[in-house]
Amino acid sequence: MLHQLHDLSDSASHATIASLIAAREAGHMLPAGLYTRPDAFEADLDIIFHRHWICVGLEADVPEAGDVYAVDIGRSSIVIVRDEDETVRAFHNVCSHRGARLVPAGRAIVGKLVCPYHQWAYELTGELFNAPHMGQEFNRGLHHLKPVAIRSIGGILYACLSDDPPEDIEELDRVVTPRLADYDLVNTRIAYESDIVESGNWKLVIENNRECYHCEANHPELCVSFHASDFGFDPEELSPSERDEAAALADLYRDQTEAWEAAGLASAAVEHTVGVATNFRTQRLIIAGSGESQTPDSLAACALPLGTAKKGTGDTHLWGINSWSHMMADHAVVMTLMPLSADRTLVRTKWLVHKDAVEGVDYDLENLTSVWLATNKQDADLVRIAQEGVQSAGFRPGPYSRFTEKQLDDFATWYVERMSAHGYGR
Repeated sequence: MLHQLHDLSDSASHATIASLIAAREAGHMLPAGLYTRPDAFEADLDIIFHRHWICVGLEADVPEAGDVYAVDIGRSSIVIVRDEDETVRAFHNVCSHRGARLVPAGRAIVGKLVCPYHQWAYELTGELFNAPHMGQEFNRGLHHLKPVAIRSIGGILYACLSDDPPEDIEELDRVVTPRLADYDLVNTRIAYESDIVESGNWKLVIENNRECYHCEANHPELCVSFHASDFGFDPEELSPSERDEAAALADLYRDQTEAWEAAGLASAAVEHTVGVATNFRTQRLIIAGSGESQTPDSLAACALPLGTAKKGTGDTHLWGINSWSHMMADHAVVMTLMPLSADRTLVRTKWLVHKDAVEGVDYDLENLTSVWLATNKQDADLVRIAQEGVQSAGFRPGPYSRFTEKQLDDFATWYVERMSAHGYGR
């Protein structure tokens, strides 16, 4: 009887989520329940974060053989390792004996992965090395760690927990790997890392990131290096002089993009955002001000460049399902999010510099990090008030601006498509 009641509850929850997804109106936000309901959060974990390619870290997280990096994804956890052959691998962070978690979240250096519960030990290639007191007939070969699909795309690590990962990861690889080659992210190190828990649903965090409608009023530090064309505008609202200025800016962006492309630097926008499984967008953006980096004065923060990248070659911007990154000639900033609950999201930011760069000599840490530390705090405040709003009885899904929020409409459309494709459609 209890089992039947549980099944009925699950069925009713599934039907409710499906009805919310079906109710989404094109060009508008999602219905409130998709940002607030615990069962919608659980569905997001299952469908989006367990069955799609998500950003989980960097090769710089495991730079040498024996390095281990454990990442929590909802209730699940994976362990990323670099083995003795320098191959980056990933496994479910679960012992094959009685399911204990092998290592806590974060970094470690090990010779073997040893379960703290009963001391079962695993090679960094996943094979069970030793299982004390299991007897002579015990077959260790049947109890290896369960692998997780992982790909390095230009030094950024993507993983998929599904046994049947989406195949269009190949398109991400085809487009992005050549674009990141000049930055040589494999030969960087993490100069600084920041975790912030935002009081909002992960989808609100993504929506906030994918528009700059809010930037001019909320991000004074970031706007020093952001080009005015990235903010978006309604041309009908501009005065004749403002239209002339906007046209000049558009010409500048077009001409600069064409010049970069002619120099062999892939720059034009590539959007893989609707009608796909692996969602991404990339474009080389103009850096405003001095044109070198996202710093308080828009000048380069690090004296040692990344790879072969040159000053004045802009900001290679990359969006993914749960990540956004900025690669510049002097440093890179890579941000990932992991949902913690329906109204809490972990945002993790890593600043990368050349692996030989020395703090206090080649760069000043505050100068390197201050812009995005400030921006992340400002965004957290915005996400908090957005979450407070969607929880209110007075909330109704508002319209996106077609001039400044197209990417939000694309994201909501993609989300509905993916949830529907996995059983939450009409």
